[in-house]
Amino acid sequence: MPVVNRIAAFQPEMTAWRREIHAHPELGYEEHRTSDLVARQLASCGVEVHRGIAGTGVVGVLRSGSSGRAIGLRADMDALPMTEETGLPHASATPGKMHACGHDGHTAMLLGAAKYLADTRNFDGTVVFIFQPAEEGGAGGRTMVQEGLFTRFPVDAVYALHNDPTLKLGEASVVAGPVLAAADMLDIAIRGKGGHAARPHLALDPVLIGAQVVVALHHLVSRRVDPLDSAVISLCQFNAGSAHNVIPEAAEIHGTVRTLRAATQDTMERLITQTATGIGAMNDAEVVVNYQRGYPPTVNHAAETERAALAAARVLGKEHVIRDRPPGMAGEDFSFMLLERPGCFVRIGQAEGSRGAVPVHHPKYDFNDELLPLGASFFATLVEQELVKA
Repeated sequence: MPVVNRIAAFQPEMTAWRREIHAHPELGYEEHRTSDLVARQLASCGVEVHRGIAGTGVVGVLRSGSSGRAIGLRADMDALPMTEETGLPHASATPGKMHACGHDGHTAMLLGAAKYLADTRNFDGTVVFIFQPAEEGGAGGRTMVQEGLFTRFPVDAVYALHNDPTLKLGEASVVAGPVLAAADMLDIAIRGKGGHAARPHLALDPVLIGAQVVVALHHLVSRRVDPLDSAVISLCQFNAGSAHNVIPEAAEIHGTVRTLRAATQDTMERLITQTATGIGAMNDAEVVVNYQRGYPPTVNHAAETERAALAAARVLGKEHVIRDRPPGMAGEDFSFMLLERPGCFVRIGQAEGSRGAVPVHHPKYDFNDELLPLGASFFATLVEQELVKA
């Protein structure tokens, strides 16, 4: 794999950055230490640093030549609220917080690309390095856009990378169209009538009503969604009661809904609300559904996907670039940036046997540091390709 030699030379430095970030994870909009590290490293190699957008976000600007062309490169910085179980020397030093999705690696890769590009200046135009907070549910991408990211830092196109433990190290998935799903949140409140468990006929059991809601909602995908379409309903919390012999007054159900098409998203919201409230009415109980639209689908633009695939092929080899792959049902707030500017979200493999193969959002996950020079080389190659000197 033709990694850029100068980038390969500072892989140990990228690894040190990555492990420093990993050992000190910060949740969305709390990435103060990480932002300081990013700003310090950008400034040290001569990149213009801007802070404060979306709170803890950092934007670096690097100019070379006289071209008016500009390209945006984005990395996310936040961790997840979970406890690490890797036992590694660089494991999280903060209980209850962990870099379980590889954002530490994404940040280190983009810093590596910035260092190389600042050293070589082998491009003509402007590179905007976007270090985004709060990808994990906080919609930091949306916040950056709303706070004028692309007004203050105009770009012609924007690109992002995400590690993929299901692909081998040295492979990448670069696919046009929908690649990830819309991610919506669902909260259902059920109010019945509490009572003694020995006299259920005098109560109105919200647990039984909630169970009917759970079963009915899971039937919606199999019986109301086109089998050639995609939708996921996952009800992940069911909270009710405090004693073995007391029928509670209320119950709550919380979950997520994933769809790839706007029409399907509208249908699921309508059917979920209609089904849950209907079951409530049938049981003389009050059921309130709060369906919250979250991240939109991540949809890659055709022309920019071709450009990303060309850059990936130059680094990894054309035979290692996957161009046809079904979308995943996870969500990603880079989707907000793709609604504002054309671009491409690339998934790049990190699995070497068992190393790097633990799935994201798992307590034993760790980013494979061998991916760092590959990702940084992709970003750098993309810039030199798109902002090629005349």
